[in-house]
Amino acid sequence: MNQEKIGKLIKQIRKQNNLTQSELAEKYGVTYQAVSKWENGKNMPDVSLIKQMSKDFNIDIEDILEGNLNKKKNKKNFFILSIILIIILIIFLILNREGTFSFKTLSSQCSSFNITGSIAYNNKKSSIYISDIDYCGKEDNTEYREIECTLYEANEGKEKIIERNKYSKNETIKLDAFLKTLNFKIDDYNRTCKKYTENSLYLKIIAKDLNGKIKNYTIPFSLEDNC
Repeated sequence: MNQEKIGKLIKQIRKQNNLTQSELAEKYGVTYQAVSKWENGKNMPDVSLIKQMSKDFNIDIEDILEGNLNKKKNKKNFFILSIILIIILIIFLILNREGTFSFKTLSSQCSSFNITGSIAYNNKKSSIYISDIDYCGKEDNTEYREIECTLYEANEGKEKIIERNKYSKNETIKLDAFLKTLNFKIDDYNRTCKKYTENSLYLKIIAKDLNGKIKNYTIPFSLEDNC
């Protein structure tokens, strides 16, 4: 599976339908930066978005994943391929292991941030993938010298760090520029999906400016529905 080929196909589909990156982003509820990453082969759309693109542009999911622009053969084949390819995509892109997995979308409960995320899981473990973290609150032009973004899990009153990303260089950076570089990919996490409760997963962002002033954000997640 070649992300670069898939990205080129998405770009070809967009142009054939006379859509800008911003228009395609609005259609699927993402940012234009996310569309740009798809087309440059840096990220792939969520499984649910790939399925929706297949319907909207009359292209088999299989052809999208192979980077080939062919029309759907018939509804029956589309349904069968959808089921098969969703399973394959979850197994090889997220867990890359044998087994039967389910897929849930993570969403942000914070109005100041737009975040794309997902969890793939079975009854033994889960994998977490979070990308396209965009700040959409009040305009923040502050230049920060240090920014730290940490994914936490809360369990029985205890806070556990799952993964941390940190910026600490000689050059300053703005919050939105830092967030564009971020993604979290945690494979084979030992906690099952049923263990996640409301607000048990969340991001914390701590940013320090040139004067040592610190700004904090806490961004809780929710699942699209129960596991």
